[in-house]
Parts: sequence; structure tokens; C-alpha cells
Amino acid sequence: MAISITDYLIDQEGIEWSKVWASWSWLLPSEFTLWLVNRFADLFLVLPDGTVHMLDVGAGTLMKVAESRDDFADQIDIDENANEWLMIPLVDRLVAAGMTLRPGHCYGFKVPPVLGGDYNVANVGPLSVSDYQGAYGSIHEQLQDVPDGSQVVLKTVEKPDKPAAPVNKPGT
Repeated sequence: MAISITDYLIDQEGIEWSKVWASWSWLLPSEFTLWLVNRFADLFLVLPDGTVHMLDVGAGTLMKVAESRDDFADQIDIDENANEWLMIPLVDRLVAAGMTLRPGHCYGFKVPPVLGGDYNVANVGPLSVSDYQGAYGSIHEQLQDVPDGSQVVLKTVEKPDKPAAPVNKPGT
């Protein structure tokens, strides 16, 4: 059965992309064009040289996945690339479980994978793309130089109606 890539993407309209990108300014290049966004709000960016890079929100990484948009179209059909880049198996399980997305929302991990969260239905919920990207950009920026297995204390900034509190999460 053939799949349609659009079944695993979200509509980019109505999202405050400048707010999203601000939380990742420490990792994103200075110039790029947003091309695709998967249902976990991972971004596929085209750089001025034409290469395609993926911002993996769960992992906090930016990696080149193709030399061009045409190369991306070829690469996505190779081995497990579509499953990994679009998270097809997990998205299919979420849809089967009845989890739907409203406009401007994505699937998001309750416990970040980098902090030991699992890639399963129980660890995922629908979230605003802007809020999810903002939180995860901040988490990954704070963790970028921390060795694996370290104990961490993340600084959180709550909206004014809620008090700020540190999050204590042991490393894995």
C-alpha cells in the first residue's frame, strides 16, 4: 500500500514561525527556507546552497538529510528514511488510538526522549506547535553541553499566571 507524505505533515499556516525559530536560534543557521513540517513539528529546512536539513525536535539535532529537494524525494523512499523522518509507525499508532490534531498543533512528547521518554503512544499528546517548539528549544539549549547520564535541573519560565519552578529529571 502506497502512503502519501502529506498524511504525515502538518499545515504551516497560522503558526508564529518567528516565535518557533527564536527558541532554536542557538542551533539554526542564519538563513533557510521552511519547506516541510512533520506531525511531531520536526522541520525540514532548505539552506541557501539547496541542501535539505531536518531539525529533530525530540533529539535536539539539526542534520543534513539530502543534497536537494529532488534528492530528498529520492532519499525518503530508501530503507527506513520515511519511517524515521516522518515517524510513520508512531503517527499511525496515534491515529489508530484516536489522537487527532487541530490546526496549529502537533504531536509532542510528554517526557523528552533525551531525558528517557519513550517513543510510544502513552508518552505523546497534542500540543501547540509554538509552545512545543519553544519548550523543547529551551530544553535542548540547556542540555547541549551536558554529558549523557548526567543529572540535570532545567529552568522553566511559566506564563505570568503560574509560578516558575525548576524541573528535576535524572539523566539516563
